[in-house]
Amino acid sequence: MESIQLFFLALLQGLTEFLPISSSAHLILPSQLLGWQDQGLAFDVAVHVGSLAAVVIYFRQRLAQLAVAWGRQLAGSARSAESDLAWLLMIATIPVGLAGLLGGDFIATHLRSDWVIATSTVVFGLLLGLADRFGAKQLVAISWRAALIIGLAQVLALIPGTSRSGITITAALLLGYRRAAAAEFSFLLSVPVIALSGLYLAFGLLTQGGVQWAVLLIGAAVSGLAAHICIALFMRWVERIGMWPFVIYRLLLGALLFILIAH
Repeated sequence: MESIQLFFLALLQGLTEFLPISSSAHLILPSQLLGWQDQGLAFDVAVHVGSLAAVVIYFRQRLAQLAVAWGRQLAGSARSAESDLAWLLMIATIPVGLAGLLGGDFIATHLRSDWVIATSTVVFGLLLGLADRFGAKQLVAISWRAALIIGLAQVLALIPGTSRSGITITAALLLGYRRAAAAEFSFLLSVPVIALSGLYLAFGLLTQGGVQWAVLLIGAAVSGLAAHICIALFMRWVERIGMWPFVIYRLLLGALLFILIAH
């Protein structure tokens, strides 16, 4: 694959990874419109590393607080809001981790189709719009019950076209959380999820040779920079603009995908 194609795909991955618009829906567009081939496993790992770096850097102070509080509790200190949140992130990660391990083959065989991606782009986009319209948007602190429900909802992100950030934010909004609180928990939750996904993909590289490290480093850097910019802008504007711009975008994207697939 040419360097310009890899650069564009890395940029596309970074721009769409954390917005509630589905990165998988966007990554089938180059193959549909331009006939580009799959970028390969090594490149997938690289852009995952870039995305992980972006969210860790943006939330570095918050993550450090959670890690310190969690470590202190393990050492015998009293519980705190930060240590509780650290546990909640772990609990919310368990469902998607188990589902990915147990159902990965089924998903790869039956759900990775263009029609599924187009359909889920539209359906879960509408669900996001309904959650933003009718959610109470009053709560801030994530409860144990909410973390479990959001974690279970995250399993749906294994369906291509759903959007991991989209479905977790949708679940939080339906539970009555403010947009900013929903977005922050979704992004923090992405850290263990992307890390586990990246490690799983990396194991597949053990049998591969001839890795082009320069290309992968560039891909990781482009993906990470784009993702960091998206996270910063989304967190700054989410309370003001809401989710409907993304809902409308998803509906238009889904319609475009259906047209392209039909032809």
